[in-house]
Amino acid sequence: MRSRDDDVPVGIAVERALRQQLSGIGGRLDTTPESLDDAVVRTDAAYGERAARRLERFAAAPQGSYVWTRDPYDLLWLGRISGPWNYDTDPGAWAVDLVHVRSCDWIRTPVPHDRAPASVNATFARGGRNWQRIRDASSDTEEIWSRSAA
Repeated sequence: MRSRDDDVPVGIAVERALRQQLSGIGGRLDTTPESLDDAVVRTDAAYGERAARRLERFAAAPQGSYVWTRDPYDLLWLGRISGPWNYDTDPGAWAVDLVHVRSCDWIRTPVPHDRAPASVNATFARGGRNWQRIRDASSDTEEIWSRSAA
């Protein structure tokens, strides 16, 4: 949940997402899109095909999908998508470039790196600012979720 806009400080989108119980990606549009299809077309025009495909993948992730993020202090957080895609028009969303969002239930405390699935740590070690699929993390992630939800 890191903006591709280098003028947006690293981490503030994650802080907003955790506070607001959201997961999301950036890609501000000049006006509010009328639909997801409209957002994809306009994202393609503004940011290119790769960004448009990323938005489609984000919006298509099934409800109940697990998501991982890292905060500005390098702490790992586990969440679970609980709602459909929405374009957030709140000025706070615009300020941190976290406008394409979905409701997300986040666990209350961060997950230590040594307890996170190895594939999660490897994905974050590669860097990048993308919405990425993390392979081979599902059973460990489900276990962490179950322990945290208890």
